[in-house]
Amino acid sequence: MDEQRTAFDFDYIVVGSGFGGSVAAHRLTEKGYRVAVLEMGLRWTPETMPKTSWSVFRWVWRPELAMRGFFNLHLFRHVMILHGCAVGGGSITYANTLLLPPAKVWSMGSWAGLSDWAGEMPAHYEEASRMLGVIENRILGPADLLLKRAADAAGVGETFYRTRVAVFQAPEGEVGGKTVPDPFFGGEGPPRTTCIACGGCMMGCRFGAKNTLDQNYLYLAERHGAEVRPETKVVDIRPLGGAEDGRLGYEVHTVKSTAWLRKQPARLTCRGVVVAASSLGTMELFFRLKDQGSLPRLSDHLGDQVRTNSESLIGVRIPDSDEDLSAGIAIGSGIYIDENTHIEATRYPEGSDAMALMGTLLTRGRPGIARVGAWIVTLVLALLRHPLKTLRLLWPGKWARESVILLCMQALDGHIDMRWRRRWFWPFRKVLVSEGEKIPTNIPAANDFAEKMAQVSGGTAMSTVSEVLFDIPSTAHCLGGCIIGDSPQNGVVDHRHRVFGYRNLYVCDGSVIGSNLGVNPSLTITALSERAMSYIPAKAAQRWDDEAVVRPLPSQVGVQVPVDLIEQPKAPVTKEAEEAG
Repeated sequence: MDEQRTAFDFDYIVVGSGFGGSVAAHRLTEKGYRVAVLEMGLRWTPETMPKTSWSVFRWVWRPELAMRGFFNLHLFRHVMILHGCAVGGGSITYANTLLLPPAKVWSMGSWAGLSDWAGEMPAHYEEASRMLGVIENRILGPADLLLKRAADAAGVGETFYRTRVAVFQAPEGEVGGKTVPDPFFGGEGPPRTTCIACGGCMMGCRFGAKNTLDQNYLYLAERHGAEVRPETKVVDIRPLGGAEDGRLGYEVHTVKSTAWLRKQPARLTCRGVVVAASSLGTMELFFRLKDQGSLPRLSDHLGDQVRTNSESLIGVRIPDSDEDLSAGIAIGSGIYIDENTHIEATRYPEGSDAMALMGTLLTRGRPGIARVGAWIVTLVLALLRHPLKTLRLLWPGKWARESVILLCMQALDGHIDMRWRRRWFWPFRKVLVSEGEKIPTNIPAANDFAEKMAQVSGGTAMSTVSEVLFDIPSTAHCLGGCIIGDSPQNGVVDHRHRVFGYRNLYVCDGSVIGSNLGVNPSLTITALSERAMSYIPAKAAQRWDDEAVVRPLPSQVGVQVPVDLIEQPKAPVTKEAEEAG
């Protein structure tokens, strides 16, 4: 047995180093496995982070255009998806907001009834919060205080809350910027510096205060033996030895993600694979592997039920504001304007004004030609009445300092689907395309609140060009596409994140989420990944026979299901078997 195991390059290969991948790397390494983490993006340090969003070649990830940053945008017919790409995944560029979803999400969607989610998840949320260093935000900037004033004026002031964030903050009354030895892991972690409230979380923290994954899960995984390979793109995963279900292990093929010509192809072998390439990345990889025959058993449900938290990006701009609205942390506070809709005050650091190019005047109306017409009328009238003011509102300069972005999210169930097709205008290769019902881009209650904030502050309500002109919402929270289900007919993975049709193959990222969370999903992805990894035994007890099984819903009791597909409790491992490996 030992000779067979040493023939593999690694026990587990983890594809992606975001919230799911970093959890998997740490927990598997902790259990004695030899682990490799393959990350398409670059490794960043506080010293190499861009200072503003105008440094597009160090901010945006488009390696084919020589842009080697950590922030990316993908435009589809139904949605524009914003996401991260780096060692540490989206944690490098996310707004470090870690909220619990409402309890109702566990009884909605494809995962409802497949486990005692409400009973199991609190412990995993607690561990995820400890590892990520989650605290209640102690830094309220001018934008947060403005949100509170607007909430009071709108009659929802009692719902105002400070966000739970993964930021190392100084105690109340102390100034930030102080570097101390590891405050989180008993000296096993790196030194940290308290937050200086620069608002730069989404540009990558240049001061060592943000609890990114390379400061906790991934840091500890590397310290205990995990090998992280940046700039490494996975292009193929195939079962070894002619065993179609992967029981004999896998071969993983990679290329250098930042190379144009010398791709440096490589082949690695392993017993198990954890795919954690983000919802979008995992879907794209799986579609390619299914299409080219590498993993043909993948469920035909792949790409179904992709959710976006039903988001809308609006905001308020206050030209020549007396206060610096970029000060604070990226998302420091939020409110609920009704039971299904909440809004967070969001910011970029001073000087990071490139996102202003996506902004325009807030325009109401039904999506389509009518809304475009209303936008034209609104813009023309604004230019005729206040030409200088209107041009000032649309000019990028000082945008971050003068603006509050309002991130609106709804916990209403709705989804689109992703498919793998050739586009009529580029038939040379297949790509992901979206289909299904349009996601609403006009949320009247959110628009009302933006106008209330504008009235309170003396500013102007704003929206995004993609929403107004093209009826395409923006989201940083793409979820689903490889959802948890009771069978291959209703999902891609089972309730333990095991891929249907294969052994020792898992998915640990936002693609498995089976309902609309309505809040920033990073904490839930982390907690779900903690739960998934808790089922994998220590290396000494591993039998390498883990496979997804059908788990009938309670409503299906009495329905005939093949006995070999129903999950059975495993026999305990004897001491002799454990010692033999």
